[in-house]
Amino acid sequence: MDVFSFRDRVVEDYGQFSRGFTQIKAHDIRDFVDGRYGDEEYWPSPLIQLNPSFVSGGVIGELVEQGLLHPECRQIFRWGKEEGEGQELQLHLHQLEALKIVLAGGCVVITTGTSSGKSIGYILPMVQRIIEAKEAGDTRKRIRAIVIYPMNALCNSQFKELEKYLCLGYPKGAERVTFARYTGQETKEEREAIQNNPPDILLTNYVMLEYILTRQNPLDQQVIRASQGLEFLVLDELHTYRGRQGADVAMLVRRVRQRLSPNNALICIGTSATMASEGSAEERNALVASVASKLFGTTIPATNVVTETLERVTEGDLPSAQELRQALAAEVPTGDVESLRRHPLARWVELRLGLRREDDRADGKWVRSNPKAFRIAAEELAQLSGVDPQQARDRLRQFLLAAYQVEVAPNRRFFAFRLHQFVSAGGDIYCTLEPPGARHPTLKGQIYRPGSDRQALLFPLVFCRSCGQEFHPVWAHLQSKHPVRLEPRDFGDQASLRDKQVVHGYFMPDAAGAYCTDDPEKANYPDGWLEPGKDGDLVLRQHY
Repeated sequence: MDVFSFRDRVVEDYGQFSRGFTQIKAHDIRDFVDGRYGDEEYWPSPLIQLNPSFVSGGVIGELVEQGLLHPECRQIFRWGKEEGEGQELQLHLHQLEALKIVLAGGCVVITTGTSSGKSIGYILPMVQRIIEAKEAGDTRKRIRAIVIYPMNALCNSQFKELEKYLCLGYPKGAERVTFARYTGQETKEEREAIQNNPPDILLTNYVMLEYILTRQNPLDQQVIRASQGLEFLVLDELHTYRGRQGADVAMLVRRVRQRLSPNNALICIGTSATMASEGSAEERNALVASVASKLFGTTIPATNVVTETLERVTEGDLPSAQELRQALAAEVPTGDVESLRRHPLARWVELRLGLRREDDRADGKWVRSNPKAFRIAAEELAQLSGVDPQQARDRLRQFLLAAYQVEVAPNRRFFAFRLHQFVSAGGDIYCTLEPPGARHPTLKGQIYRPGSDRQALLFPLVFCRSCGQEFHPVWAHLQSKHPVRLEPRDFGDQASLRDKQVVHGYFMPDAAGAYCTDDPEKANYPDGWLEPGKDGDLVLRQHY
């Protein structure tokens, strides 16, 4: 799929949808809004980010042969099981590092980027320890691990992932490691199944776990009894637990320790995509370890903070301007991994959009580059190579799509990338009370028109749903029942009076006299503005 074309269709469809609720009669205002849409005011250029290549931690089978993993893990941790046997999972180095720390009895924090397999970093050691315990004779049905998610959506997503690993390939009821979800969404039958047949791994959220610990419901009490001797406690998305919520979760973890693992043998695992961005790598790890230690109520050394280790897929330095110019003029290479590795455009993309040196040190390890607007990336490429910006944008787009089609290993592309598109709502329009063509429309909510020396007020502008006529909600300051000064008013603020001399109303340009006539029945007033007069005819309400 061409993700760029897909993005363009989504933006176009949203533009039509967002503008379908409002029609604008005035030409100058309509031209202004059209210009803002044309300038991508509501949807800036998408951010582009490469999915990096991780240093390998070995195949599951290799770790089995080394004695680090149980042979059963070979059957469990495979990708592509939906289509058959699948292939053994290839671990990343950070997953292996987390595995070794946990199997050695240590607590760990896995702080790596999105789509880096953080969940495998805690699922794999838990499964390994559970299988080992069962084979050693500990076959009592009990909850050995609790995984806490900040949102049920994440819990539901992880439930599907566990089904893929722990259920596929096994007959129903013969799974070596069992799991269940207990978030408050479950049916009575599902809750009773947890009570009667406790799973090895329980997925929940911190609010539900609080309820389980404090409620006197027999089912909750049974779940607590089944969790005695808890071995693992996982907090997913650690960075979400801050402020008062973070304090609540920290206290919850301490209650879990006291009730379920009084011998202090609980292994705590935290995951997060981002927790610290300032300072050197050592300082960031120390800060993450400090925060995690406070949350878990135990000491987690900075050496137990696992970060991702990336590697390049291209070879060579940044290309010269001439190399880039020639590459942009030539055909995009397809299908040949080796030619892509040294291709000038591939090197530029990886070193400018994919990777950078940690802490900007020449000897620093490779880390992800910050996402960059695709438009800005194309402009930088055009400036460096000396080609037309539109040509640079088109060629960069073609190259990324072509490089994605090249497979370097099973389930791995030469350049996998993502587009992040942010879309904002239409928002409000503000305008000065001047004639069409002379008035100043803006999308920025301000009190005065810029450059007017605080003399020209900006008023919110709204439109009739039927005909598109524009009008301004205002406060009218009255003198002898006639307005002498107008102030901007929020459309929803319709208090009848702030005092006897200030009323709410609407100011509407009507140069052609189509609305404000002496005959209310002929005027195009909203129904709510009219009331029966003494003779039964409709008249304009007095306070309007």
